[in-house]
Amino acid sequence: MTKIAIDGPAGAGKSTISKKVAASLGYVYIDTGAMYRTVGLKAVRCGIDTRDAEGVTKILPALDIDIRHEGVEQHIYLDGENVSDKIRTPEISMAASNVSAIPAVRVAMVDMQRKLAKNHDVVMDGRDIGSFVLPDAEIKIFLTASAEARARRRYKELLQKGESVSFEEVYNDMVQRDKNDSTRAVSPLVVAEGATVIDTSDLNLEESVEAVISTVRSRI
Repeated sequence: MTKIAIDGPAGAGKSTISKKVAASLGYVYIDTGAMYRTVGLKAVRCGIDTRDAEGVTKILPALDIDIRHEGVEQHIYLDGENVSDKIRTPEISMAASNVSAIPAVRVAMVDMQRKLAKNHDVVMDGRDIGSFVLPDAEIKIFLTASAEARARRRYKELLQKGESVSFEEVYNDMVQRDKNDSTRAVSPLVVAEGATVIDTSDLNLEESVEAVISTVRSRI
């Protein structure tokens, strides 16, 4: 099985780009960020502060997360409910960043991610895929972009979904998530050894996808 690890900060376009790369290669796409978002959503629904490690850890044993694939599309279910859209709000984005810093959450999610990668050719994206989850991945890519560029993209996406947010709110959340991800004690966001860095600040979606596919094809 071939494993492609795509890491990078929030809003770098990892999910969208990874989906298209997986579709082009015929691989299974695994959005690890969606898993953490789902844990965050569960905590919020239970009225638990997502920064409360003890409180969040207590809900893990009964956490019912199911990942289903239709072709290369991933759908994520929480307690039998398809929450693929509900986990994309700014509130849940921050919740995901908070719970991902909790060691017990990471242990549970990483175990799930590694099992998924055992039996499939996969494109897996996240914050620590190449450095920790799949350190033996054949291809490692680090997607990045300036905080301003990433915030503009996320702001546009949220407006298109009908969300009522300001650019300043999205930008500030992006900066805070960058800080959380790069300074957390467990598996912080880093460029994995051997990873190819691709900056998408000045690239559109099609150009970004082509840059990744070109890198992949040069390595397999």
